[in-house]
Amino acid sequence: MKKNSNKKPIWKNAGIRGVTALVLAGIVILPIYFGGVYWAILVSTFSARMMWEWVRMLNSRPVLKEIFIPVAGIFFSCFLMAFENYNFVLISIGLSIFLISIERFNLNKVFWACLGFIYICLPSIALIGLRGSEVGFSSDGFIKMCYIIFIVIGADVGAYLGGSYFKGPKLSPVISPNKTWSGFISGLTLGLILGGLIGYFANMGMIFSLSFAVPIVLLSVVGDLFESGIKRILKVKDTGELLPGHGGLLDRLDSLMFAVLGGVIILYFVPDIWPI
Repeated sequence: MKKNSNKKPIWKNAGIRGVTALVLAGIVILPIYFGGVYWAILVSTFSARMMWEWVRMLNSRPVLKEIFIPVAGIFFSCFLMAFENYNFVLISIGLSIFLISIERFNLNKVFWACLGFIYICLPSIALIGLRGSEVGFSSDGFIKMCYIIFIVIGADVGAYLGGSYFKGPKLSPVISPNKTWSGFISGLTLGLILGGLIGYFANMGMIFSLSFAVPIVLLSVVGDLFESGIKRILKVKDTGELLPGHGGLLDRLDSLMFAVLGGVIILYFVPDIWPI
């Protein structure tokens, strides 16, 4: 009886997380379908929210200029990516980092503020660039986005459920004591399964679908551990309370950010590996 009662909170929290994930999916599906400016607006809004959460981690009571410059800068830097004018994107990023730097007169504060800006901005730009502007479920950008997103979701869900149920040795006790090797293996397994399914229905080939899913899962784990390490250094539990069962938006998307950025880099340098 005691064993079952200990597992109740796991499944209860899993239900809350599931409902939150469904709400997020409902918000995301149409912008992903249409791509272009619509997707850029959503990603830019998400990135601005994540930047706000980052600023709040650095200072629980920031003044207006500490929030406005990085939040506005990251929104416009990401949104400009929709027009594929890379010069304007780079200028916006450079100007934003410059304004963030001169607004803070402490080197430590400059480092953390600029780190957060780059950490959030680059993956967000990669998300917009990867999706592209072609409309439809059969578009190349839509398939790429769904493939990576479903792998990351599988890795996250598998790690949470498998780690909570099986427990066992810690994956990284110093950085994130709650993460276990059983969770990692469960996440890798479910990530590969979902990647294989997407690959099967998109005619991507099973060998590619499974082999490309491995680095995506590994990058998602690195992204999760990276943010866990940041939160441990800054002594915060969650980046916010926006999403029930998850915490902040940054807590929810940390795995996806590393996975998408890594996936885009791989496809940029080895474009011929993409099978369709």
